[in-house]
Amino acid sequence: MRSSEKKAAINQRFSFEWKAVIISQFFNFDEKWPLGHFLFMYSGRFMDIQTILEKTLPGLGYELVDFELTAQGTLRVFIDKEGGITVEDCATVSNHLSRVFMVEDIDYKNLEISSPGLDRPLKKAADFVRFAGQQAKIKTRLPVDGQKNFIGRIEGCENDTVTLSFDGKTAQIGLDNIDKARLRPEFKF
Repeated sequence: MRSSEKKAAINQRFSFEWKAVIISQFFNFDEKWPLGHFLFMYSGRFMDIQTILEKTLPGLGYELVDFELTAQGTLRVFIDKEGGITVEDCATVSNHLSRVFMVEDIDYKNLEISSPGLDRPLKKAADFVRFAGQQAKIKTRLPVDGQKNFIGRIEGCENDTVTLSFDGKTAQIGLDNIDKARLRPEFKF
């Protein structure tokens, strides 16, 4: 494969408005994979999708938990509602969003609608309030009292600060310091 063909193939891979900024070095087109560290920036479409989802889903009776757009063009949307999500809910949302995205000219290859699962992500203050009393696993960006990984019980969330109790201690974690947070399901037999 010639260098120009390789360049065209790479450009096609990022055709749905992803832009790659090379941080440490340029592509080596003689290798199978590009070398170097990359920072990927999205040129506005990501925010368009989020805005559309945030406006559309509540009108259908669903909460947007999270979404992701993969480099291969798969758009995954995680939804929830009081009482849980059924297959019919996923089909309803998929049919509706397919039409909305067509009208809004949002490009994707595959649309996947799913419940967030038992270990759902916790993103907003309302999530921590809703799931107070349940177990969670939280990873922080910066250490809190010397640690970055926590597993404990959510006590609540006030003023954008999550209170988590674990091992007889309590941690106050700011929402802006949370890198990842998920429910940790408890199974009792």
